[in-house]
Amino acid sequence: MEILLAFVGMGIGALSGFFGIGGGTVLVPVLLLMGYGMKTAVGISVMQMVFSSLYGSFLNWRRGTLVLGEGLFVGFGGFMGGYLSGYLTSFVSGRFLQFVFIGFVLFALLRMITSKVHEDAGESKTLPKWLLFIIGMGIGVIAISIGVGGAIILIPLLSGLLHYPVKKAVSAGLFFVVFSSVAGMLGRLVHGEIDLLHGTIIGVGSLLGVYLGVWLKEHVSNKSHKNFIVIMYAFILAIMVYKMFFAQ
Repeated sequence: MEILLAFVGMGIGALSGFFGIGGGTVLVPVLLLMGYGMKTAVGISVMQMVFSSLYGSFLNWRRGTLVLGEGLFVGFGGFMGGYLSGYLTSFVSGRFLQFVFIGFVLFALLRMITSKVHEDAGESKTLPKWLLFIIGMGIGVIAISIGVGGAIILIPLLSGLLHYPVKKAVSAGLFFVVFSSVAGMLGRLVHGEIDLLHGTIIGVGSLLGVYLGVWLKEHVSNKSHKNFIVIMYAFILAIMVYKMFFAQ
């Protein structure tokens, strides 16, 4: 089982680096299919995101696709929201969290399909810093509650509403996951909701995958990158719908 989890971590890490997500949008459904309960899967996912987001953000910063600036305010909001999410999950059922998960994947899919591809960073809009903080906090509360880092929600907002170039939106999304996942892990440790052994195995395995994913991201066009993101969201949605309504 441990060897299989390490390979799962490598695959999740590659997706994390390429798509800018923490990896939970894929890892949670995979863990559910492997027989883990929803809340256990969420805890492992949150821990893995700490590994992948920290290393991936460092690689993006070194390659020049991560600009800190506004990301810090969204990130600090995400940290606050991610920590508070630990209290939310102790009062709701795993089934409810699965419905919320599907809802946000569907939103992200529709937002990415309808948004235009922006190549020029000069086209980007901006928002007041206090509003960025509130947006980050809201995303952090909801996203960490369902075992994702929040990038799956933030990337469509940055690309579709604020006109961020898709690669910079992906880098900003993964940076946001650093804040939300660290806070989410702290909150879950307090409530004893993390399988530390399996979370560590998957997290360490994800580091190599993250490196490969970030390298690949820099070698595809923005349009192709967006198309891959749409395909990934559709695949995740199909897995979750199958798990909830058709799997025995």
